[in-house]
Amino acid sequence: MVKTDNNNFTRSPYDAQTLLSAASSPREAREQIRSGHWASHTSGIAAGYAQTNLIILPAEAAGEFLQFCQANPKACPLLDVTAVGSPAPTGLGENIDLRHDLPAYHIYRHGKLEETREDIAALWQSDFVAFSIGCSFSFEEALLNEGVEVRHARLKRNVPMYRTNIPLISAGRFHGNLVVSLRPMSAAHAIRAIQITTDMPRVHGAPVHLGDPALIGISDIESPDFGDAPTLETGDLPVFWACGVTPQLALGNARLPLAIAHSPGHMLITDIPNHRLKYG
Repeated sequence: MVKTDNNNFTRSPYDAQTLLSAASSPREAREQIRSGHWASHTSGIAAGYAQTNLIILPAEAAGEFLQFCQANPKACPLLDVTAVGSPAPTGLGENIDLRHDLPAYHIYRHGKLEETREDIAALWQSDFVAFSIGCSFSFEEALLNEGVEVRHARLKRNVPMYRTNIPLISAGRFHGNLVVSLRPMSAAHAIRAIQITTDMPRVHGAPVHLGDPALIGISDIESPDFGDAPTLETGDLPVFWACGVTPQLALGNARLPLAIAHSPGHMLITDIPNHRLKYG
């Protein structure tokens, strides 16, 4: 188990014996994760296949959370919702078990992040409903295929993520502000990135902001709220996308007795090819 506090997300070190790479299949990656051989972030693993964010909560709150996702599709593009009590998503691949197949999970009790676990089987409840939400790792492949730099992937780091002052549409107990992920790039690459990701709304779509981070409430770009600090270079333009960590802040505001989410950057690797998530 990797412990954390309520303000900081801790990234586990790589297992030196693990050989997961971009060439790994989704099944291979999930098997390594399930067996405890991989506990770090999943950026760059199983190239070509979609990864998802995860929110798990009791059925009595599932309707409100579904409305929250539908009202805020940039931050919460839904790819799958499980049947009550089932840890197996129906549309994401074969032999997936959400209790074991992510490298790290965040455990929320009464709105507070209390711990991070590498397996949640002991916490699973018969009334749980799991929501799998599209992830920006999917559009990163499309960017790379077009020659657009994704710097954190090149450096094998977790993407920087920030709280903003952009309000979300509330639904019942779920409310809060948008979280964004940052990819610094040249102006030419930023223009191309906008064109590419506009066609991928199921994985956050086009950026929500570019340029001055202070305009969206980010006071220090060098100190992200989640993930790793960015590596900035001369001439970079900060480009910000809606981020799937957003619902975790709304989850905290809802103050449910127990809820579970992925640890930022530690995603579910699915069997869905990324190209299926693009228009055209």
